[in-house]
Amino acid sequence: MYDKQLVIDIFKSVLTSILQIGKRFRTIKSVEDFVKDDAGLEKLDSICMQLIAIGEAFKQIDKITGGNLFSDYAAVDWKKAMGMRDIIVHHYFDIDHETVYHVCKDRIPEMEKMVTTIVRGLEVK
Repeated sequence: MYDKQLVIDIFKSVLTSILQIGKRFRTIKSVEDFVKDDAGLEKLDSICMQLIAIGEAFKQIDKITGGNLFSDYAAVDWKKAMGMRDIIVHHYFDIDHETVYHVCKDRIPEMEKMVTTIVRGLEVK
């Protein structure tokens, strides 16, 4: 068995990062908003930092839970979230702003719902 409270705490940190992404992404209306000026590039950089934190948190959770928790919640592609962290960290100059845009627009909202569901489920057990 794993430390359930530790996993809950890590997931709550993920939710904080997701909320930060939401705030920072709010003014981004198109893919090009990330690269048209310094303000957009700052948004891209700061969002990437949160994506790194989320990916690292998922790696920690996967390790703590012996790789078993995420398989019960297949609506999110957890491996891709962890992999995105690796791409940002190890290939920073190759970050695709279009991918980051689509992750923020399409994936982060569903991730927020799933993480919230997982936390609620763990708190009940």
